[in-house]
Amino acid sequence: MAKKILVVDDDLYIRELYEEVLKTAGYDVQTAVDGVEGLRKLKEGGFDLVFLDVIMPKVDGLGVLRELSRNPPLKKNGPVILLSNLGNESLTQEAIKNGASDYLTKADITPDKLLAYAKKYLAGSK
Repeated sequence: MAKKILVVDDDLYIRELYEEVLKTAGYDVQTAVDGVEGLRKLKEGGFDLVFLDVIMPKVDGLGVLRELSRNPPLKKNGPVILLSNLGNESLTQEAIKNGASDYLTKADITPDKLLAYAKKYLAGSK
């Protein structure tokens, strides 16, 4: 069975690009357009990997992480990789403290790097 990945990003271009790259590589990909939709899907759980944007309308990525730590999902999710164009050390530390596994700068992510990160973090999941 294909590994399930959730991409939560309010940028349509990023969502569609990541979805296409990951689906082409054989992953089962779902998307969410903002933090509210992402949180709803994450609370259901069962994702092997999550790419979560930091800056989004309604609920930002850190808000999603905080809510998940207060109210864990029905089914455990795999690693959460936070995405942003902000290279902010305090933001990174806050994200890790709230459950993120890693932090990537969107401007640095190529399709090859995206796949490399997905493979790296999915290697340890069942």
